[in-house]
Amino acid sequence: MLDDNNFFSLDRLVEFGMSAAIAQQMVSSMNQQMQQMQYPGSMMTMPQPQPGVYYVAIDGQPNGPLDEKELARLIYDKQVTKDTLCWLPGMAQWQPVSQVPAVLRIVALTPPPLNK
Repeated sequence: MLDDNNFFSLDRLVEFGMSAAIAQQMVSSMNQQMQQMQYPGSMMTMPQPQPGVYYVAIDGQPNGPLDEKELARLIYDKQVTKDTLCWLPGMAQWQPVSQVPAVLRIVALTPPPLNK
């Protein structure tokens, strides 16, 4: 039965649909505004490295470009340590691995050697 007191009445369904549409528009508008906001320090982010473009200094010599798999192998073999200098496109100068978040991520994902 469709009367004004019934939850499923046509007026109630239209009212519910309009409320949902308005809420969806509000959420979309808020998301747009939040994406355009600038947060303190957000303009000073490190450039994102291009996949497969890593350079490291081993025995005073630059090695690269290396992809993530090659870099992980050097980390596993302990040829690359936290003090090893590295460089990624967009960096002004070589920095120790311990100061480069993109390389630290690879260090964190590289399993330690097995103890035999």
